[in-house]
Amino acid sequence: MPSSPGPTSTPATGKDLASSFAIGALAGAFGGLVGLGGGVVMIPLLVRFAGVRQQQAHGTSLVALVFTGLGGAMTYAGAGAVDLAAAASLAIPAMLTARLGARYAHALAEWKLKRAFGAFLIFVTALLVSKPYLAGTGVAQGGLSMVAELAATGAATGFLSGMMGVGGGSVMVPSMVLLTGFPQVLAQGSSLLAMVPAGIAGAHQHWQLGNVVRRLVPGLVPGILLGSWLGSSLALRLADGSLRLAFGAVVVYTGTRYLLAARPAAAPAPAGAAG
Repeated sequence: MPSSPGPTSTPATGKDLASSFAIGALAGAFGGLVGLGGGVVMIPLLVRFAGVRQQQAHGTSLVALVFTGLGGAMTYAGAGAVDLAAAASLAIPAMLTARLGARYAHALAEWKLKRAFGAFLIFVTALLVSKPYLAGTGVAQGGLSMVAELAATGAATGFLSGMMGVGGGSVMVPSMVLLTGFPQVLAQGSSLLAMVPAGIAGAHQHWQLGNVVRRLVPGLVPGILLGSWLGSSLALRLADGSLRLAFGAVVVYTGTRYLLAARPAAAPAPAGAAG
């Protein structure tokens, strides 16, 4: 894969490993607490504390989340909570559109991507708050209609995953529960498995575009794995409703700040250009 100039190819230092581990752990902990992937937290932290560009934060986050998604998918599969046919129906279109989403993010001006990410954060918060009220029939539909609905869901989620640098489960799971009647746990396990190949496709595209800061990945992956475990363990002891509201308030605040990202001032016209 072609290397890119700048921080993407800079060797990791001890400070890089420590800071990226802390960012991954914090993102994983918040994600584990409320049942979301850590990307919605990791990306703002990478931009704020790791000093990377918005596109680099999205690409680097997606690489790290591939590893955590694989671990989660294996856990659900071991418990028999994965529908392989549904996961394949989701994954195949998602693999194609994830690459398109990564390219689209790369082509956007950074301030436009920040605003799009802010809108996405607020949308995810709405899904998070409404999650307790999302209930499927408990019996998944069958036939071509279900395959078509899953494929459409996979295509849309894959594009968002590649563009936003997130795992996509925050969108895919509610869609599966509401549109196809999947039970919540089965939807979560199947979506995790589906987003592994889709995430790899999007992450590979970001890597080729120079949007992966490689020196941060070795710290992010173990950090988010540890944080996810700690957050999930703590969530079992805390009130779910209060957690969702508190987390939602933080994410809405962050999303609003991103929505208000300033557009760069226009460059002054060269002297003598007028007339």
